[in-house]
Amino acid sequence: MERDDIIEYSLDAHHSEEQGKKIRKKIWMVTLILSIATIVEVMLGAMVKQGSGAWLTVKVIFIVLTLLKAGYIVITFMHLGDERKMLKWVILLPYTIFIIYLMFIAFKEGAAVSGLM
Repeated sequence: MERDDIIEYSLDAHHSEEQGKKIRKKIWMVTLILSIATIVEVMLGAMVKQGSGAWLTVKVIFIVLTLLKAGYIVITFMHLGDERKMLKWVILLPYTIFIIYLMFIAFKEGAAVSGLM
């Protein structure tokens, strides 16, 4: 007996082959962009020593790349990229301000604990 409560979504896709190619191309592009950003982060972390003078710059680059990757993931996988420009700003701006605030608090507390203040 065949079950009628299971829906096979892959058989219910209503798009042409051209649309399918476009979707696959977008998936590969997202994978490529996120992979390149991650490889840059890993290479910087492997090449620059923690005690060097460039370490602060590397940390800032890590934070910026992480924020960009997170925003790109939200825009792509949560379909925010398909929305109007104002809605994108309403969602991404508070997120960005909150992350900057958390970084400010973390850096202030870290400086206070280490005695740099």
